[in-house]
Amino acid sequence: MISYLVKRLFLSIPILIGVNFITFILFFVVNDPNEVARIHLGEKYVTQESIDEWKTARGYDKPLFFNKDETGLKVFTSTLFFIKNVQLFQFEFGSSDEGSNITQDIRQRMCPSLAIAIPSLILGLIINIFLAFVVIFFRYSYLDTIGMIIAVMMMSISMLFFIIGGQYLLAKLLKWVPISGFDSGFSMWHFLILPILVSLLGGLGAGVRWYRTLFIEEMNQEYVRTARAKGLSEMQVLFKHVLRNALIPILTGVVVLVPFLFMGSLLVESFFGIPGLGSYTIDAISAQDFAIVRSMVFIGSLLYIIGLILTDIAYTWVDPRVTLV
Repeated sequence: MISYLVKRLFLSIPILIGVNFITFILFFVVNDPNEVARIHLGEKYVTQESIDEWKTARGYDKPLFFNKDETGLKVFTSTLFFIKNVQLFQFEFGSSDEGSNITQDIRQRMCPSLAIAIPSLILGLIINIFLAFVVIFFRYSYLDTIGMIIAVMMMSISMLFFIIGGQYLLAKLLKWVPISGFDSGFSMWHFLILPILVSLLGGLGAGVRWYRTLFIEEMNQEYVRTARAKGLSEMQVLFKHVLRNALIPILTGVVVLVPFLFMGSLLVESFFGIPGLGSYTIDAISAQDFAIVRSMVFIGSLLYIIGLILTDIAYTWVDPRVTLV
């Protein structure tokens, strides 16, 4: 187990470097540091002196990949790409291009994102599995057919429809919840009800259809026929056998959502004015703030890798036949 974890952690280093390289390319090859400086200075006519000062203050005055003015290893280490990557792997996120402390911003915005993501994940998992069991229990009946039609319809509807529809119906007409905004303390749940509800509705169709497919596959296995032959009821077969044997693909699907637990929902947070990490990332992309974007991409990639490792470990708990080699 220990050797497996060490190996996976070492293999994650080139993956993180590759992800950072792609992010770096997208920012500083498409728009070089001079163009980024002009965008942030926001002036129509910007002098080269102002651009150089802005770049020096933020560490963007180094060459991108190759420093021809240096010798030896410094040709590669005294570059913008190397310096920024080393800082990330040391978990030193530094300051944004606007001057705010990124680590402090992440700490402040992490709680609103988790307050939306954790209930959405847990409730979504429970509701999707329960509804999938309902349609499986009445499989190949009119209820199953109608359920799948509704699921496909919900999959075809954009998340924007649920957001705007929820704001109009529950906030504007019924006035049960605020349209947008956020507050601290216990009153924050008054602002989170609608975003969580929208997140659940947005993923309901795809979730129910996917879990139904998993359970249908398991229902055709030999062990299910054996369980029925022993006299077990359909509910016992579903919950004691089918659900347990479907846990591996369920865990695989859940791990994809692990980065969103931390980084938040980009669309939901932006539309509802939630000061989480999702809206933080969207604002940084709009402002072309490379310091924030590279930090959020690095954190998201790292969380995804950790989620994959935890999933592999969970496989051994769910199925004793699985071994980590």
